[in-house]
Amino acid sequence: MKMYKFLTLLLFAGLMTTACSSDDDTGNDDGPTADSRRELYASNNSNGNVTKYDVSEPSTATSKTFLTLSLDSEGIHYDGSTDAVTQASRSFLQLNSYANISVAEDGITINANISSSADLESPRDVAVNGNFYVVSDNADVDGDPNTADGRFFVYVKDSNGFTLRNTVTVDFAVWGIEFVGNDLFAVVDKTSDIAVFTNFTATNTTDATVAANKRITIEGITRTHGLAFDGSTMILTDIGDAALDADGGFHVISDFQTKFNAVANGETMAVAGNQVRVAGSSTFLGNPVAAEFDQETNTVFIAERANSGGRVLAFQNINAGGNIAPTMNVLLSGASSLSFYKE
Repeated sequence: MKMYKFLTLLLFAGLMTTACSSDDDTGNDDGPTADSRRELYASNNSNGNVTKYDVSEPSTATSKTFLTLSLDSEGIHYDGSTDAVTQASRSFLQLNSYANISVAEDGITINANISSSADLESPRDVAVNGNFYVVSDNADVDGDPNTADGRFFVYVKDSNGFTLRNTVTVDFAVWGIEFVGNDLFAVVDKTSDIAVFTNFTATNTTDATVAANKRITIEGITRTHGLAFDGSTMILTDIGDAALDADGGFHVISDFQTKFNAVANGETMAVAGNQVRVAGSSTFLGNPVAAEFDQETNTVFIAERANSGGRVLAFQNINAGGNIAPTMNVLLSGASSLSFYKE
């Protein structure tokens, strides 16, 4: 009898261990843990402040606002390794970086601990690769409004500040930019095109006018503005008619690099078999000017500039596309740029 009880206890213990291991494995596969950090940083054209959203659960997102001396900002990046957020100020025409953001209290005024010189004219976006900070600037370079052009300002960041290394002029108007590895993808503003510059910072080291390595058209988009990449998926926004506040959308392109490489220079990426479009009256999309993407949770974040004067939106049910409602929908006057951070 004693041996029977002993064997029974061993069997029970084994079953409990197996059950606990199974639960743990299932929990790990369900996505982010309960204490994972997921934050969205937003800049705006209305007052230049920084708004930080806790988007661990987008449907119940909370926010903090940090006041800055800038009156208008566009382009933002949060660096978790230094706990600093950097904005491109359209009023000061420079990059400003603010330290210790994770411990900053709601409503306080934050002061830049490092800045660039005032080189910019009309900054629109910031893309970061290592210690290189690239700013897209859509000011008219040659003074002729009939010719399309734009510039990328290439800064190197260190503990002393931002040093302008060089400027790169291109033959199209610029807006959103995004690094995919060492390649810089850029929106060709006023069109439905995107362009790529391979090995951008290593190849373009001096002031010069350069051509994109490749430029293609994205079928289904009227006028693209923002782009975001995570994992293997690219998000492209479509502002439609800039004068309207309800005709915008965004496209989801999975396995993006393979699909992009399959389209010849100057040709078109078809919607069918390649893209999913989200648009319609339920989306609150009018002029979606910037995007971020979290592939782990399949969430698209949008800075919407026109609808109700500005919103920050999140969409989680994007796979089928269509006229879907956002799971996060908060007003932010003049919403202009986003930076997503997770750990």
